[in-house]
Formats: sequence, structure tokens, C-alpha cells
Amino acid sequence: MIVLEDRKMAAHLSYGRVNLNILREAARKELREFLDKCAGSKAIVWDEYLTGPFGLIAQYSLLKEHEVEKMFTLKGGRLPAADVKNIIFFVRPRLELMDIIAENVISEDKLRSTRDFHILFVPRHSLLCKQRLEEQGVLGSFTNIDEYILDLIPYDGDLLSMESESAFRECYLENDQTSLYHTAKGLMTLQALYGTIPQIFGKGECARHVANMMLRMKREFAGSQTQILPVFDTLLLLDRNVDLLTPLATQLTYEGLIDEVYGITNGYVKLPPEKFAQKKQGEGGKDLPTEAKKLPLNSAEELYAEIRDKNFNAVGAALSKKAKIISAAFEERHNAKTVGEIKQFVSQLPHMQAARSSLANHTSIAELIKDITTSEAFFDNLTVEQEFMTGVDTDKVNTYIEDCMAQKDPLIKILRLVCMQSVCNNGLKQKVLDYYKREILQTYGYEHILTLGNLEKTGLLKLQTSARNSYPTIRKTLKLWMEDANEQNPNDISYVYSGYANPHLSPPPQNPNDISYVYSGYAPLSVRLTQLLTRPGWRSIEEVLKMLPGPHFEERQQLPAGLHKKRQQGENNTTLVFFLGGVTYAEIAALRFLSQMEDGGTEYIIATTKLINGTSWVRSLMDRLETLPF
Repeated sequence: MIVLEDRKMAAHLSYGRVNLNILREAARKELREFLDKCAGSKAIVWDEYLTGPFGLIAQYSLLKEHEVEKMFTLKGGRLPAADVKNIIFFVRPRLELMDIIAENVISEDKLRSTRDFHILFVPRHSLLCKQRLEEQGVLGSFTNIDEYILDLIPYDGDLLSMESESAFRECYLENDQTSLYHTAKGLMTLQALYGTIPQIFGKGECARHVANMMLRMKREFAGSQTQILPVFDTLLLLDRNVDLLTPLATQLTYEGLIDEVYGITNGYVKLPPEKFAQKKQGEGGKDLPTEAKKLPLNSAEELYAEIRDKNFNAVGAALSKKAKIISAAFEERHNAKTVGEIKQFVSQLPHMQAARSSLANHTSIAELIKDITTSEAFFDNLTVEQEFMTGVDTDKVNTYIEDCMAQKDPLIKILRLVCMQSVCNNGLKQKVLDYYKREILQTYGYEHILTLGNLEKTGLLKLQTSARNSYPTIRKTLKLWMEDANEQNPNDISYVYSGYANPHLSPPPQNPNDISYVYSGYAPLSVRLTQLLTRPGWRSIEEVLKMLPGPHFEERQQLPAGLHKKRQQGENNTTLVFFLGGVTYAEIAALRFLSQMEDGGTEYIIATTKLINGTSWVRSLMDRLETLPF
């Protein structure tokens, strides 16, 4: 049986400039209405991929209130025993899942079961899926076939994601615009709740498609516009392929590194259990757990909200400062003399204990990550990344990549580096590209020929067709590479990809005050474009925009009659930045940094088709050629 974990109240979703709890509540209301359609006791059979996103919307307690008694994972064969009136399948519209559902229903029919069957497609139902169920002879067995439009899921007070795992692949490899349609629908839902967004800017082919679909949908529903004063001033739609470089680089913020090393899934991270072992009472030894430690990561946790977006080199000092504050708070108990003072101390105790537990967890996580970031292997990899980003030896075979292949390092690591070299060099020379492809296939197996083809089709790996490389011009004009980046007190977004950049040091010194400890940082192209749109505007970088893929455009949406947004004195603009094809935690950190700048004048809310890192992104494009049976 599976369990949707009960999460703490989603108060942190309403802390920011935009109350994203409104979106969550709307999704919960729809879910309750569907469950109430199926009168009587219920068992939910889950498409496993959906349990994480649903956990952000509805806990098990909500489902129980609506007579959900059992929950199972969708598997072939017979359904587990459950004494319930209704079986509800919560699934994505995938043909292979219809075959499994058909198997489940047929096995129940053989038992002459009197249960009612229902399907809830997420985010939309599909004609092809219904046809498949009809072919399998089970379509008539369903009392309700409905759709649950879960497009944009609130992940944090300033972050929304569709968690569409194959959006980039569909758009840029398979030329399938389904996820773009879902994006447009999601943005229409957002406007129904938060008002019409007056200005739309975009860069890229997919951005243009989404904007066109939104404008068409607005015309079609012209009479049903909500009379809500707009919360968002601007929408910026950005194609991921406008900036292919950023996700390939190693993120160097605390949250970014947690994702790079362990992977964050639906707001949770799973960590090695031994680091979190509790000491046994009265014994020196530790009670070693065997299951991975699963921790929630969001701004509801005070300490995490404070350190998540810091460059990792600034996290140690922040944790040390927090430890002193917590220690001093516990020492206050000695000063509590009167009954009133003791009562006040006791009332603060739960919060202090939670803070101490949080500090212990993040100290352990930071130690785990530091073991990796201070290793020679990490440093060597970072040095090569920074050489590529600054245009050093990008036009020839890289000896470090050669060595990594000789040692059979993970294929994804090789692909990330080769793609980065290709992107920074505007493609690779024929002999360099052929060499890499040959070495990869000979070392890792010829079944990866499809993966290499996919990387070429999406532009991550390509042949250099022009002698002129536009990347150095883009880097210089947009100031993508910043020397002397300040990691402790950043003054530019480049701190999110800032690391030790002295190739003569290996490994880097432990003391960050060492004068040879030179920091340089890469400012994410996507976020620099966002920053420049706000001030001074894209007209100032017209020539660079033309060098980047796809059109750039501006659209205006008329507000419903009688609505005029007047800005209060000192009130910031609110811009929704939508990344089509995925966004990294480092880019999110950079946008949060811009929101906090005193002279910025703009607050950013981030939305995306998927939260990604370089590994998950490249993996989504990997295919294996199955071994032929001869």
C-alpha cells in the first residue's frame, strides 16, 4: 500500500508577494468534487509518477475525509484485495498504462466483482487512451472517465512546476506540442485566479507558440474574463534552448548541489542514512538505520529558507552563526527565575528544539556535500567547465574528457562535458565530433548511438557549420563571466555558479581567505536576459537576441473594462518567468537574488515545465538501442 505523506500546512505558499495557496486550494476543491462523484468507499490505484506531485496538493487525511480507504500502485495482474465500492485509477494519459488498467479490470470481472471503476486522467484525458481501452474490451466497465487539470503545482512561495518529465524531449526532439498546450491552459487557469497579465514578452519558438495559444484562448473566452485586479504585471516566456549552457554547468548553490549530488524530487531529498544515525541512550555506539533519510526541502523550514540560495562556500559560516544563536537561546533557561519567565521559556522550547534539529540535519548535509566539493575529482571537473565557459581550448579534443572516458567515468558526466564544449564553441569541428562519438560508442556500447543522435537533434551536440563562434560575443555583451565574484555577500547573479577558478591549485585550499583563492562566476544567460528585460529593456541588446535561437516578441493583453492597475508608491513590479523545457535550482536562486535587490524594483515568481539538473535533463534524452536477436 502507498501513502501520500501528510505535509505541514502549506502556509509558506502564502508568504510571498503572490499567494500561491489560492492555486493549491482551487486544485484541492476540484479533487474533492471528483471524489464525491464516486459515492461510497474508495480505493485509489496510482500511476506511481503522480504520487509525488499529488502529495503537494492533497494529503492522505483529505482523501480519507472523502471515503478513500486504500491506495495501491498501478501494477499488472490482479488488484490487491480491498473491501470497497469504487476503484479509481489516477493516471497520466499513456497507452502503456491503459494496458495495465485493462488487465486489472479483466481480472476483477472474472471474479464477478460488483465494484464501480473510474479513471481520472491527469492533466487531461486522451482520445487515444479511450480507444485503447475500447480495443481491450473494458471501456464500458467505467462509470466515470474524467480529467483532473493539474497543470501548475505550487512547490514553494515563489515557485510553480508542471513536473512534465518529458516536456523538453517532446518539444525539441519529437516536435510534439502537447506540453505547450498544457502550459497555455495552465497560464489561463492562473489568469482566472490572479487576473489578466497585461504584458507578455518571450524568446524562442516554443514561447511564441504558447503566447499564440494563450491569446487565442483569451479570444475564445472573451465573455468570461474574471474581474480581478492583476497580480502579475509581466509574463516572460523563455525557451530552454535559448540557453542550453546553464543546465549543463555544475550548480554551486547549497540547494543546487543537493540536487546535483542526491536529486530533489517533489520537494524531498533522500540521503545516506548513516550520517543521520541517532546515538543510543546510555551507549557510545550509534543505532545505524538502513533506510535512506527522507527530508522535506522548502521555505517552511526557517534555516533552509535562509541558506538554500547561498553559494555553498558561504553555507559553513551561516550554519556556525545559527549554532551560536541556538546555543545562546538554550542558555537563557539559566536566567529564567520567575514562574512567568520559566513559562515563557517553556513556550519557546518546541520552536528551539525544531531549530536545533534543523541545524543538525543541514550540518550533516553540508558535511556530505563538502566531502564531494573538496575532492580533486570535483575540482578537476569544475576547472574544465570553467575553461569551456571562458573559451579556453574549446575547439580541440579535451584531455580531461579523454581521461574520464579511459577510466569509464559515468556516461552522463561525459555527455554533459562534451555538450558543454559543443555549446561554448557553437558546435565541434568534424574530426573532434567524430572522435568523441567513436570513443563514447567504443567505451560505453553501441546501444548509445540513439542518445548521440538525440543530443544532435536538440542542438546540444552539433557540427560546427560556421567559422564564426557567436558565444564569446554573447558572453562579453551580456557579462556572463564575472571575475572576483563575491560569494559571501554577492553583488551579482554570477555567484550561483561561482567557484575556485585557479587551475594551478589542485585541490583548492581549505582557507577561503587565501589570496590565491580566486573566485570567478558564470551568470546564467536565461537570468541575465530576465534582468536586462526589466532594466534597461531588450532594445539595448537587440543584436545579441538575434544571435540566440528563435524569435523575441512582445504582446499586450487588454484588461477587462473598468480595471486599471495603479501602482502604490514604492510597490514593486511582479514578473512571472516561465521556463519552457526546465529550470535549475541555481537559476531559481539567481532570480530570488534579483527579487531581493533593493534597487531592483521587481519581484520574480518562477514557473517551469520541470525542475531539472544537468543529469536529469541529459538522461531525459537518452535512448538505448535494444540488442537485436541475432
